[in-house]
Amino acid sequence: MELRQLDRITFDPAVMGGKPCVRGMRVTVGMIVGMVASGHDIDEILRLYPYREPDDIRQALSYAAWRAKSESSLRFVGMPRSRKKPTRCPRPRS
Repeated sequence: MELRQLDRITFDPAVMGGKPCVRGMRVTVGMIVGMVASGHDIDEILRLYPYREPDDIRQALSYAAWRAKSESSLRFVGMPRSRKKPTRCPRPRS
């Protein structure tokens, strides 16, 4: 996916500190990804944010996937291999 296909993702220093937002509103891509990661489905997010549209959620997830893919490829190309063991994220407490 190319960034130009994500026409709903906006960047404005005056809105949420320039973080990627959906259609210039104060809902960031990170907020949407966090909601999906915590178990909310698209219909539930749309009920909580009635001014959102299904394509807003899809493009936010697509943008996050694109960023994660591009970040990982940038990070590992040409970097020396570390001898340290990778650290694990702490498990969430129940």
